Amino acid sequence: MEITKQSMLSGKVNSLDIPVTPEQIAKWKNGAFIQDAMPNISADQREFLMTGITPTEWEEQFGEDDE
Repeated sequence: MEITKQSMLSGKVNSLDIPVTPEQIAKWKNGAFIQDAMPNISADQREFLMTGITPTEWEEQFGEDDE
């Protein structure tokens, strides 16, 4: 599913194709922890869903991820 979000860091609008279902998103929005609602996606993808921050922006701002 293509997700479009505005980055909390840069304000830039970005889109990523993330393998989630509308049901998973609904679970998360209804209070489930994102890692429980969407165990199949990466930490980078979860971060993008929550904050709009892309992996590239994260690396530029905070350095390389140790994941």
